[in-house]
Amino acid sequence: MIFNQLQLDILKEIGNIGAGNASSALSELLNKKIEMKVPRVRLVSFEDMMELYGNADKQVASIFLPFSGDLTGNMFFVLSVEKASVFIQHLPGMEQYSFQQAPYADLAISAFQELGNILAGSYLTALSEFLRLSIYPSVPGVSIDMFGAIISYGLIEISKVSDHAIVIDTEINDPFSLDGNEFIKGHFLLLPDPNSFQKIFSSLGVNS
Repeated sequence: MIFNQLQLDILKEIGNIGAGNASSALSELLNKKIEMKVPRVRLVSFEDMMELYGNADKQVASIFLPFSGDLTGNMFFVLSVEKASVFIQHLPGMEQYSFQQAPYADLAISAFQELGNILAGSYLTALSEFLRLSIYPSVPGVSIDMFGAIISYGLIEISKVSDHAIVIDTEINDPFSLDGNEFIKGHFLLLPDPNSFQKIFSSLGVNS
């Protein structure tokens, strides 16, 4: 499947709506002003996707969120372990926790799960409202592993019928940096089932 620029722009706009929702929720959770933006949406081959973090062996923290309803598929939210640790360490009572070294505390996993639930859930809610389609996210899973190992799990089924995924680049300001102007870069990986892409653009009156 090949997307034209209009279709990518639509997906980016939906991403920005979701980012706005997520910013509000994160601001309340962290008691800090959070700004989140989506600078770019790309259609990326599975081969190129493995290089998002330099190489497939890069250790990352990931949220895995299957979704069902009118649209079906999987979503990942991926951060470096360093940046994931930054977030959880600024939650009340979480200052001592980190993903830098296993074993990982259950509290740290739960905190990151909640972060991912807010971020991925906000995007899927925006997608659902924008398209007027029902989307039901499942309980998110958390994995701290090599990027290649994590993403391969989500590609098992979709790779039978497609060889691309939607990569939604995200930037979240780090409110705990010295000047507050540093950004934490992450990625949403959106892997709708192929017929779900058709439903997205049909709902918008855009030819696929």
